[in-house]
Amino acid sequence: MRFTKMQGLGNDYLYIYGEPKNPEELSIKLSDRHFGAGSDGIILILPSEIADFKMRIFNADGSEAKMCGNGIRCVGKYVYDKGYTDKTNLKIETLSGIRTLELFTENGKVKKASVDMGKVEVSPELILDVNGAAVTCTPVSVGNPHAVIFVEDIEKAPLTTSGPIIEHHEAFPGGVNVEFVQVLSKSSLRMRVWERGSGVTMACGTGACASAAAAVSKGYCPKEEKISVILDGGTLEIEVQKDGTVIMTGPAETVYEGEVNI
Repeated sequence: MRFTKMQGLGNDYLYIYGEPKNPEELSIKLSDRHFGAGSDGIILILPSEIADFKMRIFNADGSEAKMCGNGIRCVGKYVYDKGYTDKTNLKIETLSGIRTLELFTENGKVKKASVDMGKVEVSPELILDVNGAAVTCTPVSVGNPHAVIFVEDIEKAPLTTSGPIIEHHEAFPGGVNVEFVQVLSKSSLRMRVWERGSGVTMACGTGACASAAAAVSKGYCPKEEKISVILDGGTLEIEVQKDGTVIMTGPAETVYEGEVNI
């Protein structure tokens, strides 16, 4: 089986055109960074009856995710660069609904993409009991669940200690992605993420969208202006529109092509 390793700001997945058997087990096996190819999971690219293509996302622990903002940009690059389409405006079917991509090319290859992530839903704040400490978070849905926590110093954020506890907190029965966010200015946020099913990752596109939407809801950042969300792997540009729709723009890069016996 052939695969392509791609990354968006260091959020890396193995991309496969087609649907292999037991993708859950395959993701666990191939994602291992010591005994596999090493990735945050696998993404399957498939034909769609309601869009240009369909994507399925499996995390490193084998669980299936509804949406991946960094991953969907790489899907756009994959299908364009490999000649599956010559369109630069694509509709991609996901478990969170259909998402629209605009591809930006250079010398015949996709360099970056903008994604219409749809309307983001920001819920009232929750106060969680995390090992006896009260932690305030803002629940946000970007088609998948997020808990956004604003902190004064991102370097001191309890990413690896509180992250896994909040991921499995009873307030989020299906688990949740956890973002720690420091507000740098009205147009800039610094974010680190503990992803549901994958742990610490270099970047999370839906998490960046959730963080920007939460910051707008709290008055930290304005609507209809670009917000730079700085992640461990780089920066995404996020714009929250008046109706709550979020546009995400960022890079998509191919790392290498590989082949594995399964």
